[in-house]
Amino acid sequence: MNEYRLTDWLPTTKKEMELRGWDEADIILFSGDAYVDHPSFGAAVIGRTLEAEGWRVAIVPQPNWRDDLRDFKKLGRPRLFFGVSAGCMDSMVNKYTANKRLRSDDAYTPDARPDMRPEYPSIVYTRILKQLFPDVPVVLGGIEASMRRLTHYDYWQDRLCPSVLTDSGADCLIYGMGEKPAVELARRMAAGKDWHTVPQIAYLAKDVEQLPGDVLLASHETCLKDKRKQAANFRLIEEESNKWHASRILQAVGEQTVVANPPYPPLTTEELDRSYDLPYTRMPHPKYKGKRIPAYDMIKFSVNIHRGCFGGCAFCTISAHQGKFIVSRSKESILKEVEAVMRLPDFKGYLSDLGGPSANMYRMGGQRTELCQRCKRPSCIHPSVCPNLNTDHRPLLDLYRAVDALPGIKRSFIGSGVRYDLLLHQSPDPAVNQAARDYTRELITRHVSGRLKVAPEHTSARVLNVMRKPSFELFEEFKRIFDRINREAGLRQQLIPYFISSHPGCREEDMAELAVITKRLNFHLEQVQDFTPTPMTVSTEIWYTGLHPYTLAPVYCARTKEQKLAQRRFFFWYKPEERAAIIRELKKMGRKDLLRAISG
Repeated sequence: MNEYRLTDWLPTTKKEMELRGWDEADIILFSGDAYVDHPSFGAAVIGRTLEAEGWRVAIVPQPNWRDDLRDFKKLGRPRLFFGVSAGCMDSMVNKYTANKRLRSDDAYTPDARPDMRPEYPSIVYTRILKQLFPDVPVVLGGIEASMRRLTHYDYWQDRLCPSVLTDSGADCLIYGMGEKPAVELARRMAAGKDWHTVPQIAYLAKDVEQLPGDVLLASHETCLKDKRKQAANFRLIEEESNKWHASRILQAVGEQTVVANPPYPPLTTEELDRSYDLPYTRMPHPKYKGKRIPAYDMIKFSVNIHRGCFGGCAFCTISAHQGKFIVSRSKESILKEVEAVMRLPDFKGYLSDLGGPSANMYRMGGQRTELCQRCKRPSCIHPSVCPNLNTDHRPLLDLYRAVDALPGIKRSFIGSGVRYDLLLHQSPDPAVNQAARDYTRELITRHVSGRLKVAPEHTSARVLNVMRKPSFELFEEFKRIFDRINREAGLRQQLIPYFISSHPGCREEDMAELAVITKRLNFHLEQVQDFTPTPMTVSTEIWYTGLHPYTLAPVYCARTKEQKLAQRRFFFWYKPEERAAIIRELKKMGRKDLLRAISG
């Protein structure tokens, strides 16, 4: 077991800075989350990355924005810049349900207190810092800022908002995974050099010259007047986000222009390893002793094995933030982290997750990288699996077996969602198909903790196509395989499917059919959610504009609370309190066939 000192964490107070012999910090990070020194928490990653480059980095987690602002003053002014992040989640998703009800807890806060961060910390914290230290640069980061870097629809305000740079007054923002741009910004600021050409940042400027190759979006003001322009803008944004070599994006807002520099190319394995191999304590700061941070409890015995997701699901921000190109860690780096987890005080031999954004994309990518570098498809597997995609599960099987062979590991579980369409894909290589079958069996018999999570999301082919998800027939095929392997192995495990109601394109009749189909499959659904529009996803753009960004064709959307509730209740056909309303709706539709199927 490790023995830690207070100086093993980044300093959070003046006293902790003095323990290190510092009279000032180079960079001070403000975060909407509690400070957990773990590679799953963005502020810790950026802090440790900058520290590894020799900078003195301090962190102020969850500052009090309602008092005399002492938390914003206590560490003084940094030599280079303030970094601001709302946290690991968009603050509004964190604070409100899909029906805009205030949540009663916050998983990223000690003891889950719900009142420790404001709405839009990216804006609130930055405005305070600019008021107190007007001459110190503020750099935004994290998913809230990343997804709000250009004109975006905000569901909670029900309006089209300009770049968060406009509302916050920040000097620039880093979008996506921020290690490389943060380091380059610090280097240039320290050297007194111009930082405006750093890749993967966005900033506001006047009199910007459009260069050959730049992508010029319709202005914010134009989008306010014309939803077709906003929809068309989004297609350009998403296509550039999914390119290996992207273009600079320009968008006028008022008398200024948002300049979004193209991102860095995907990290190498060595670069990603370096990020995970930094000296994290893997624990919450000692100031939280005796308090529980639910988000930490969920991941403290888990290990992330890759970044990125090539699924391109229309409602998901993972590929928009992390990118569609998979960057995998080396087996050595992963095993090193597993050994660090094993040294934690209350580890009992069980890894809760050995996964990633999608559990089974490790080491997958284009077989011919030069083709990937010319591609702008948002998904490598929708509407069909790209013939250039390597879907070999052998590296993942090898990793699982290496982890399980470590002395002290009793079981490693896969808690992340599994893409069953990758398992069922028929490759021209028989060895790859055999590896998929071997992986499926090993996953089900050795790595499921009683329940395996998968995400079919819907049963309707039309809705699934809008979602960029595979046919429901693939889920049914996977369920048959799951049930068969469980019978053969003498196991009683559950398949837990996730579904979404009120997604663009979905009507009540689609939900009624979903109820009948899932009833036939003997599911009493529990992992369900109402679609929540979040900034900068295809689904949100459809929901706001009523148009599909790639075709500009109209798409039906359930918008009112009544419409959304009517769809959601079909998940719960088995609950007596919902039956009367469901029967009434089915009669109104004239679908006696569905009425008989649900009532039978």
